[in-house]
Amino acid sequence: MVLFAIVVMLSLPLVQTAVPGGVLDHQAAGSAAEVDRIQQVWRAAGLEGQARIAVLGDLLFIGVYGLGSLLGGLWLRRTGQGAVRVLGMIAALTAIIFTATDYVETIAQAIQLFRFQGSDALALLAAVMRPVKTIAFLIAGAALISALLLRRIRARVA
Repeated sequence: MVLFAIVVMLSLPLVQTAVPGGVLDHQAAGSAAEVDRIQQVWRAAGLEGQARIAVLGDLLFIGVYGLGSLLGGLWLRRTGQGAVRVLGMIAALTAIIFTATDYVETIAQAIQLFRFQGSDALALLAAVMRPVKTIAFLIAGAALISALLLRRIRARVA
């Protein structure tokens, strides 16, 4: 989660422009024209390099969160009982979905950003992946936290 906070901080200068959603707006753009508009705003503000750094940080975060959620889920599935096992499996499966969809989205975004040219196909691909990865991110995190809390409650009762 510390890495997530760092990635958010890297993105903060981007939201202080005419692109209030920053990287999130770039991910959701859906068209080459909108990607180009966003990138031009960042370039005019001298933030093109900052945007690239934020996307590279996001790529690192995806791997760390995805792998951590997968391993945590598998560990809970193997060592837990009942609902803890089920929550572990949910966390592991949604970690895989999150990692795959967020990498597709962010790589599509990065290609456009590093080329500094929008692509309708890549923009649409990123926009389609965004809600899927967001839901998977939330479910994986909630499943892990719930399973750990349930383990703790059960340990106190026992």
